[in-house]
Amino acid sequence: QLQASGGGLVQAGESLRLSCAASGRTFSVEVVGWFRQQSGKEREFVAAINWSGGGIVYADSVKGRFTISTNNAEDTVYLQMDSLKPEDTAVYYCAADGLRRPVMAGKAYYWGQGTLVTVSS
Repeated sequence: QLQASGGGLVQAGESLRLSCAASGRTFSVEVVGWFRQQSGKEREFVAAINWSGGGIVYADSVKGRFTISTNNAEDTVYLQMDSLKPEDTAVYYCAADGLRRPVMAGKAYYWGQGTLVTVSS
């Protein structure tokens, strides 16, 4: 019910926009987050937002470079990634829950499949 897309191969300094589409959004989802998992490392929080558009938070590592936003008409959450760095290379996941705490803890009820972002130097 969550479909992540938009990953790809880019060079350092370039941009990508990831999308997380919530199909059949009859379930109670209030908060959506983006996470990433680099090879050999644990999954880490990237950004989160309320469906209303408020409550935006970012990880320090992406603050000022990534922008999370919602399009309620399309039931889609976006992650605009600018000034990409090789260390941003990871599989990116979106997650959603009716509550903020599970999302922030990485324990959201709904998860999308990952989309791979590769940034070459």
